Amino acid sequence: MGLSGQKSFDFATTRLDSIINYCRGASLWPMPFGVACCAIEMMASYMPKYDSSRFGAEVLKFSPRQSDLLIVSGRISLKMMPVLTRIWEQMPEPKWCMSMGACASSGGVFDTYALVQGIDQFIPVDAYIPGCPPRPEAFIDALMMIQEKARNGIQRSRDFTSAAGAGA
Repeated sequence: MGLSGQKSFDFATTRLDSIINYCRGASLWPMPFGVACCAIEMMASYMPKYDSSRFGAEVLKFSPRQSDLLIVSGRISLKMMPVLTRIWEQMPEPKWCMSMGACASSGGVFDTYALVQGIDQFIPVDAYIPGCPPRPEAFIDALMMIQEKARNGIQRSRDFTSAAGAGA
């Protein structure tokens, strides 16, 4: 419908996967896996001062089957790693993972036999947030990075799976 005498341009052409990826980027469904002090900063990121909901990642889901973004914050013990891996496997594709803080990314100051020295040894990580603990601004920056990857259809889990399958 247009004004009389004017042509109407109410159509667009694009690919369906481009539209789907654009929508995925604007509506991430994060699942928190907070086990230490970084989880406090993650919770602060969702409070009104920083308001992560304005980036479309408002609803925290505590079911892996309803999530597409896993946020791992804090130190992960070797005993806990099978649980985290199982949660990751239960998430539907496409999915992304965010490693929040020095402990989740590299073990941090806890260089012991009982703690995992980086979760990327077991699950693919799409965004690393440095810091001990990282500030909410860094969390929002990583969230925006994940959004951009979602919009472009980029996910590390696909590369991680195909690389693991190639070696087997």
